[in-house]
Amino acid sequence: MGRQIGRIEILPDPPALARHVAEWMTAAALATSGPFRVSLSGGSTPKALYALLASEGFRNRFPWQRVHWYWGDERFVPYDHPESNFRMTREAMLSKVPVPPENIYPVPTDGTPEDAARRYEQTLQEAYGAAELDPQRPLFDVTLLGLGPDGHTASLLPGEPVLDERKRWVAAVSHGRPEVRITMTYPVIESSRRAAFLVAGKEKAEIFSAIRAGDSQVPAARVRPVGELFWFVDQAAAGGEQVTRRTGAQAR
Repeated sequence: MGRQIGRIEILPDPPALARHVAEWMTAAALATSGPFRVSLSGGSTPKALYALLASEGFRNRFPWQRVHWYWGDERFVPYDHPESNFRMTREAMLSKVPVPPENIYPVPTDGTPEDAARRYEQTLQEAYGAAELDPQRPLFDVTLLGLGPDGHTASLLPGEPVLDERKRWVAAVSHGRPEVRITMTYPVIESSRRAAFLVAGKEKAEIFSAIRAGDSQVPAARVRPVGELFWFVDQAAAGGEQVTRRTGAQAR
């Protein structure tokens, strides 16, 4: 199989994937006692997860009061825009659960993109309590990531200069998509106790297969968290492979 990419868990379909990740996140949060920081992803697969966390089965179990919510990337559009990741998360989950407003940290989308990126970087550094990341002290407890058919994750887009950024925590991405985006960079995405890709749909099967084989250098394949790396994948994205759970040594 080539270089292992972490722990792969194959679920039957998107609803089963969402339920599995909701249980996984809830267990991780309940296993701690202090602030629990989560970096969120946009997209339809995470949206199902967020809606499930806001449902009756999880709303009363999840420790909302001490969980802090951030976004791995955002389109540079107003918060009420249909393409806003913040709006999607708010409508699917945050408006329906007892989360303290001060625990929600959307990416700024006013001023210039570069200024917004600097302000979000400052927000993250204030939460972390330092301007430099220590591998022994991850910023996030959980980082949720998506996988585009082109291999991008967050707004780390193929061929863009942001892929080589190692000093800035947050950067504006002005090319590669119709709209400007703001994204966390690799060092921040990787500063997590648990980083998890949520991958669903047969249109993801080809790129997931290439990453899994260990012979891909697309942006998603380059994520190396300081903690554990998980791939929660539905059967269609796994190329029809039977539902199973596989554990592999994490690539470093």
